[in-house]
Amino acid sequence: MTMTSLDRMPLAGDAGRVTGEQERPDPEVPEKARRRTFTAQYKQEVLAAYEAAAPGEKGAILRREGLYSSLITEWRRARDAGAPASPARASGRPAADPRDAQIARLQKEKAKLEQELAKARFVADVQSKLQALLETISEGADSEHGSSS
Repeated sequence: MTMTSLDRMPLAGDAGRVTGEQERPDPEVPEKARRRTFTAQYKQEVLAAYEAAAPGEKGAILRREGLYSSLITEWRRARDAGAPASPARASGRPAADPRDAQIARLQKEKAKLEQELAKARFVADVQSKLQALLETISEGADSEHGSSS
């Protein structure tokens, strides 16, 4: 049996490695994609290199940096409009206000305490009715014992 350069090597270390080729990037998709962010200096450097490149070399710059031409267009428009190269505030969901967490905690505690208060009032009400019932029974028992003597 002849082995070609594409046959897999029977090594225990890495069964996925192919002979005769340079190491390839892992084809597996990462579990969670991460958004890339670019500094203002990086954007300016890439724009300068892209604009200085010959027409056939522009694609090589994009491939080397892992960028799309639409990003270059967007960065160029922002630069020409006089916008700062990077936003002053980070985009995305704003940080949670710690007061909101405290308010939620206090509301939960209040609801729990109101429930305990309702139970205590119910118990006090039952105890007062039980006391009234026992007094009524006691008065009836006293009147029965007093009339039979």
